Amino acid sequence: MAELPASVTRLEDGSTTFYVLGTAHVSRRSVEEVREVIAQLQPDVVCVELCKARLDALTKDSAFRDLDVFKVVREGKTLYLLAHLALGSYQRKLGKSLGVRPGAELIAAVEAAREAQIPLELIDRDINITLRRTWANLGWWKRFSLLWSLLASWGGGKGEAVTEQTVEDLKEPKALSEMLTELGRAVPEVKGPLVDERDRYLVSKMRDAGAGKTTVLAVVGAAHVPGMVANLHAEIDRAALEQPPPRSLVWRIAKWAVPVAFVTLLGVLWWRTGTASFARAMLAWTIPTSLGASGMTLLFGGSPLSALAALIAAPIARIYPLVRTGIVVGIVEAWRRKPSVADCERLPEDTQSARGFWRNPVTRILIIATVAGLGALAGFAVGVGMIASRV
Repeated sequence: MAELPASVTRLEDGSTTFYVLGTAHVSRRSVEEVREVIAQLQPDVVCVELCKARLDALTKDSAFRDLDVFKVVREGKTLYLLAHLALGSYQRKLGKSLGVRPGAELIAAVEAAREAQIPLELIDRDINITLRRTWANLGWWKRFSLLWSLLASWGGGKGEAVTEQTVEDLKEPKALSEMLTELGRAVPEVKGPLVDERDRYLVSKMRDAGAGKTTVLAVVGAAHVPGMVANLHAEIDRAALEQPPPRSLVWRIAKWAVPVAFVTLLGVLWWRTGTASFARAMLAWTIPTSLGASGMTLLFGGSPLSALAALIAAPIARIYPLVRTGIVVGIVEAWRRKPSVADCERLPEDTQSARGFWRNPVTRILIIATVAGLGALAGFAVGVGMIASRV
């Protein structure tokens, strides 16, 4: 057998030999290596770092054709979807600059396996579970910081340009080790579900796919290779890794504790100062809360009807957590804009620029819903400060 590329790691597990090909998702060389290695090995099965949802997203004309904006808003996932769109936009822009479609090497693996009539296994965890577990790990500040950094990439930045050589260098073991160490230090909340958990999931699925087989080829991102090697013989509870993240106990308590504490404060104020002072205190927090939400709604292009919804919902949401300003405003704005199938299909193209992101009805709804909630929160903080100064 001819010598395999340096990006291939050979592993032995009983009578099965696993060849793990580490790739870069925007590398022309990785595409070539995938086809060469499959032709050379002729494995019994080809495993690919994809789930059904990601395979559809890479192969269908529009992964967003069936997007239900109303459902996204109702479930409070506006920030989540905005971050998902911004990340996808960054990857597509990077791939375009290098002349390679993101994930092209994974599609090459799928096509080569099918052409050679080799069984194919999708071994990655469902992308929605991965993103939900990652999102749940982040606090609100880090969520906004991550989203902002992704959106800021539209400006082109002043950093070093990414070249084909840069991408290839990142596949080297030393560079990978340094990158993963830095990622773990900077954002351990992201590295856990996005890298470490998937390392275990990928190797577990690869082992299952290799049961009774002699030669198995796994095509995965190079960042996953070290973790897969380390976990080859580990016991892995894949069912636990497939569970959506539960809301933390602290969040569930705080969700109700903060409004209860605020209402208690208002009650004490009423008891100590009388009805007239209580009425002034109520105005002191409801007015900035309502104006903050409605003002931000109008500032970012929301309709007068959405602004009215924000005006009414914002103070109610502060004392009754089951009502959320962003959700109410988002539903009203979605009803007014009524995004079409064509609007959803244009998302991959429109999110390539700040102008397109702003003009597409889907992303505009998400933006307006998000800023309405932020405006309400900022206004409420001002109002509470005013009340506190009177107690």
